[in-house]
Amino acid sequence: MSWLTVVDDGVELQILAVPRASRSRIVGVHDDRLKVQLAAPPADGAANDALVALFVELLGLKRSAVTLVSGHGSRQKRLRLAGVSPETMARQVP
Repeated sequence: MSWLTVVDDGVELQILAVPRASRSRIVGVHDDRLKVQLAAPPADGAANDALVALFVELLGLKRSAVTLVSGHGSRQKRLRLAGVSPETMARQVP
């Protein structure tokens, strides 16, 4: 899983975000990144907020456990999930 890196307190994910989708969901892997469709537009940080909210909901995490590390203005993002194992994350990918 080249899109996933184990870090001290959890995992970091390499994300390819696709805003303005019909619904927010993980759709698979594309170019060594986890491809995530987001229902929100890319304006005013809405897509970033939707990305964080998606992982909070999917994994039952607290909002403080999910951090957008890089890619705030890009489709290529890096997301840190504290307290998540690689096995847990792998179960979420179709």
